[in-house]
Amino acid sequence: MEHPFSPSADRNKEAIGDALQQYLANASNVFEIGSGTGQHAIYLCDRFKHLQWQPSEQVMHLESLTYVIEEAAVSGIAAPVELDVAVSITEETTGTDEYYSFAFSSNTAHIMAIDEVAAMFQVIQRRLQAKAFFALYGPFKIDGVHTSDGNAEFDANLRSQQPHMGIRDKAEVESLATDCGLELHRDIPMPANNRILLWRATG
Repeated sequence: MEHPFSPSADRNKEAIGDALQQYLANASNVFEIGSGTGQHAIYLCDRFKHLQWQPSEQVMHLESLTYVIEEAAVSGIAAPVELDVAVSITEETTGTDEYYSFAFSSNTAHIMAIDEVAAMFQVIQRRLQAKAFFALYGPFKIDGVHTSDGNAEFDANLRSQQPHMGIRDKAEVESLATDCGLELHRDIPMPANNRILLWRATG
């Protein structure tokens, strides 16, 4: 099987690791939603060798993700589990029964429909330990305005492909998180007009 590869994930993985250094250093286990090509899981789990990392993906991507994880053979990464956030809420399952000290998702919110973004936060609410963190990486609008011309073009391209996709507004995402008992802890600017929104579970 050919290795799936994301150039953007390769470019941003180190910056993500730097931004989350203090949080991942204090975490023990991580639940990742939408692990994609597995590059973030492999890099971050190799960099923070104490972590136990649980990747997840929708069923159509699970075989390729499993292949990549097995080939990488990085200690601490569990076999990927199937997770469709919208289905998981309907069926009362989140792909795992474990509780986590950290959760992570990269470049997923603008691919999901907005009701799926809401479902993602519900999954996080069910799986995070009290006072644990959730980091969501990607592009976001601020007060309805794109932070760059490139992001505006990217948003238009997404919506032309599928009307349910598109760059989310920070305030809208914050509201969904608040509904699930998560408080915004930090808004971290990242290269290439991206950011990490970092929430903390209040329970």
